[in-house]
Amino acid sequence: MRDGNVLSGRALPVFLCLTALLSVSGCRKKYSEVSMTEVSTETVPESSTEIVLEFETEAPETEPETEPDERIEVDGKIKSYLTGEMVDVAKADRRPIAIMMSNDKAALPQYGINRAGVVYEAPVEGEMNRYMAIIEDYDDLDRIGSVRSCRTYYTYFAREFDAVYAHFGQSTFAKPYLKNVDNINGIDGIGDTAFYRSKDKARPHNAYASASGLEKAIEKLGYSQQYDADYQGHYKFTKNGEEIHLENSLDAYKVYPGYPMNKPWFSYNEEDGLYYRYQYGAAHNGSEGQIAVKNIIFQYCPTGRYATTEYLNINVHANEYGYYITNGKAIPVTWKKDGEFGVTHYYDTEGNEIVLNQGKTWVCIIQTSAFSKTEIHGKE
Repeated sequence: MRDGNVLSGRALPVFLCLTALLSVSGCRKKYSEVSMTEVSTETVPESSTEIVLEFETEAPETEPETEPDERIEVDGKIKSYLTGEMVDVAKADRRPIAIMMSNDKAALPQYGINRAGVVYEAPVEGEMNRYMAIIEDYDDLDRIGSVRSCRTYYTYFAREFDAVYAHFGQSTFAKPYLKNVDNINGIDGIGDTAFYRSKDKARPHNAYASASGLEKAIEKLGYSQQYDADYQGHYKFTKNGEEIHLENSLDAYKVYPGYPMNKPWFSYNEEDGLYYRYQYGAAHNGSEGQIAVKNIIFQYCPTGRYATTEYLNINVHANEYGYYITNGKAIPVTWKKDGEFGVTHYYDTEGNEIVLNQGKTWVCIIQTSAFSKTEIHGKE
């Protein structure tokens, strides 16, 4: 048990029930089936707790109360789709790069990750995690990565932001899904244009991209640099000069997503209102210092495995549950993805789509079977 008030995974169902996310009616977590062939789904162990709940995660029909600001250019700047902040139009209106990054100890630090407006962290085989850093401000970066291979679910995350997806290879099971996203693959012929090998790391941890290489690859592949005409952005953000302070919420000064190998956590700093990231028992530093974000989303997803392999098939289309964490507070949410390739929306307990504070966002994709490992701590 760590110090301070804590909401652990074991207590989470009770909290969610009190906030009207859940209904008491059964004795197991309700799982959505993974919609793939050759997948064996994981099951949740029987609980030893006397109070057992069934999660009702059907997405709400209620229209959100808060409408986003109009996206209007002011003095050469416009709202970023990634952070909601005012940034140069040339960067904000250009499709971002969504690039896979390793989290093996041998690959640290991750170069360029501090520039990411959004980072997805999700488990892969062998209890390791891998990142997808979505970056719009990359023009001066000559080293980004190290870059690793694709997994199926990351293709969907990249599509949600209309990003150009950069990766160095892929699993066999992910290969068919690459046709659904504009991608730059390090093992294809274009790889020599976008990527290079450094001499200070051993393979496979020494594959990096450069901004100039990525730009050349995008041009050679004929990908548009402009967002699709129908793209309306992903998150809703606060208006300029405003900030969200969550009501009817749980104190959240330290939060642990529960990943077993790197054992990460985020620590809230009241002075600047950011969550600083730690892993492997120390500060998690990118190439430009310790990683800090404004928003954290815990998104719980049903997970299976492809046949008898260790490769995970994470269901990113199920209507499930999670947490939104910002400014030292956390609220329970449900989430729903628009169709196969649309964005994922997060809703509070009243059915309103949540509004994020302007700034960087870190999304932790957590297997529902690992629910009990999540911890949310109050102020010590």
